[in-house]
Amino acid sequence: MLRVGEGWDSHRLVEGIPLRIACVDVAYQRGGSGHSDGDAAAHALCDALLGAVGLGDIGSHFSPQDERWRGADSALFLAEVSRMLASAGARLVNADLTVVVEQPRLAPYISSMREALAQALGCGVSAISVKAKTAEALGPVGEGEAIEARAVVLVEVP
Repeated sequence: MLRVGEGWDSHRLVEGIPLRIACVDVAYQRGGSGHSDGDAAAHALCDALLGAVGLGDIGSHFSPQDERWRGADSALFLAEVSRMLASAGARLVNADLTVVVEQPRLAPYISSMREALAQALGCGVSAISVKAKTAEALGPVGEGEAIEARAVVLVEVP
């Protein structure tokens, strides 16, 4: 049986914080504010995967109130979610992510992002798609104040 999962996340962009998107460090003067590494793409992907198999959301497994996760690399979250899926007998078929940010331009990082996400999930790069969009100067994302990411996954379950 096949199941679809959907995830979304956003983070305020703050001066002096490293920008991490889809498990890749991106050169920019501001980064995503968050309890862990502020990686909106990885967080959206975690939510999509967890949702596809009915295991809740990222906050129920990696609570922002838990100090263990302060500053944590979101690749760890993805690896753990992948283990949860495997324990449930589920397998990722493919993931499609869209990152929406006005600056910086992400085209030079897309290949690295796909590879990093595939490595964290233990799947082939061909199963991962990452696209970058702008918000055309609309709202907080378009004004350069925030980043958001959306993820859709297809998961095979027993």
